[in-house]
Amino acid sequence: MSTMADVARSAGVSVATVSHVLNGTRPVLPHTRQAVLDAVETLGYTPNSLARSLVTSRTRSIGLAVSAISNPYFTEILQGVEAAALEAGYSLLIADPHDDPEHELKVVQLLHGRRVDGMIVAPSAEPSGLAAYLRRQAVPTVLLDRVLGPAGQGPFDQVCAENTGPMAELVTHLASLGHRRIGLVAGLPGLSTTDERIAGYRQGLAAAGLDADDALVVSGSSEATGAERATAALLALPAAPTALVTANNAMTIGALRALRERGLGVPGDIALACFDDFAWADLFAPRLTAIAQPSREMGARAVRVLLDRLAAPDREARTVRLPCAFVHRASCGCPEPRPGDAGSSMESTSQSEKGTTP
Repeated sequence: MSTMADVARSAGVSVATVSHVLNGTRPVLPHTRQAVLDAVETLGYTPNSLARSLVTSRTRSIGLAVSAISNPYFTEILQGVEAAALEAGYSLLIADPHDDPEHELKVVQLLHGRRVDGMIVAPSAEPSGLAAYLRRQAVPTVLLDRVLGPAGQGPFDQVCAENTGPMAELVTHLASLGHRRIGLVAGLPGLSTTDERIAGYRQGLAAAGLDADDALVVSGSSEATGAERATAALLALPAAPTALVTANNAMTIGALRALRERGLGVPGDIALACFDDFAWADLFAPRLTAIAQPSREMGARAVRVLLDRLAAPDREARTVRLPCAFVHRASCGCPEPRPGDAGSSMESTSQSEKGTTP
């Protein structure tokens, strides 16, 4: 079995240089780095990660706690995290908190016990126990998709999408088509994404000169069954909405079930627009007008932000918000694009990155 000394001899460098290349502990000239990597490949050298972790107190592993099994939205985010971690030479340990605060704390403690170098976590709607543990243990952590307060109000780095502006855009678009009663199937109370999308909904109504009616906002609990019940409640109102906005992709499915059960067509009987695009959104008839989140980029950016934190533990915490895209199709009531047209798409909100204030 080849050793690090064998790699050094083959590349014509010192053992220390080989170590710096493999561990990323010091910049190395590009041609020298390539010579080391070529020697590693030629000799089939495999670093002893366990021994290295004992020396450096680093395991080059990242803990990821997201509800990827129970919430398909996180699947693409997970793919972005995995690709970026692998590119940086990190392994990934994954646990599913199931959006349950008690289970969330248990899986984070489990990941921490595996000596991960840092964590990426999508917090639940009641994250106080999680936040207290991460602060107490000083675990380098990036909060993903859901945030705990705006930039400047917490110790954690955060990566998420813009929510308020894109949701407002959906609502103002429906209002521009003549709708005056626009219902919202909102997410699970307590999630930052829910709060921000409700704020965007109200912002969109105000921009269109429409009064907000609390009866038109019903929680779908961020899942299909809850959204089916919420949609039924909206349709049962004395003055039912003529347009509907769903606040995530799972709830879009639930809303469509409720409409189908009542024999209502989209957009002939009721217009529909959704927050979260998904792979089969353009397979529905009509195709779904949606806000598309940059899911993979969100996951990849979370890894890069975490690596920045590991390299500079004392740097200011920052919140990175990535732009969404408005994908214009026909479920909102606009004319169906010509066959072969995937639906128009344009960036909805510009990217922002903010650091905390001292």
